[in-house]
Amino acid sequence: MPRAKPLNHTRILFTSRSVNEAFARAALAAFLVQLDPTVPQLADIKTAVSEAVTNCIVHAYPGTLGPIQMDISLFEGDVVRIVIRDNGVGIADIPKAMEPLFTTGDPEERAGLGFAVMQSFMDTVRVASRPGHGTRVTLVRRLDRRA
Repeated sequence: MPRAKPLNHTRILFTSRSVNEAFARAALAAFLVQLDPTVPQLADIKTAVSEAVTNCIVHAYPGTLGPIQMDISLFEGDVVRIVIRDNGVGIADIPKAMEPLFTTGDPEERAGLGFAVMQSFMDTVRVASRPGHGTRVTLVRRLDRRA
């Protein structure tokens, strides 16, 4: 995880409406263009962010809406750090929540693969949460230089 000062940073705040998942992906892509990522790299990162934001939309604010904050930081060496946080219900058992196929949502509608998908596309996935105080998901990926 980068500890240095970012070369560039943006913060976006949006409401936990399902339509904003696409907005988060598009805003991320627009910001990452400055690194000239490959199409597969961009698709991987957008997918991981989509899963993190969808988790906030579906699980953080049951029956209501709330804020989601996305911070995107760029560091030397083409390292991207994305932090997605909510102020929702939180996660009581993070290791359990990160198990493939585990979901607190309707199993007919949710596969329980969000964290597994994030881990498959990012170098690092860290989750911090406190019940009643929200969740923070940190995604880190170093982009490979184009040949």
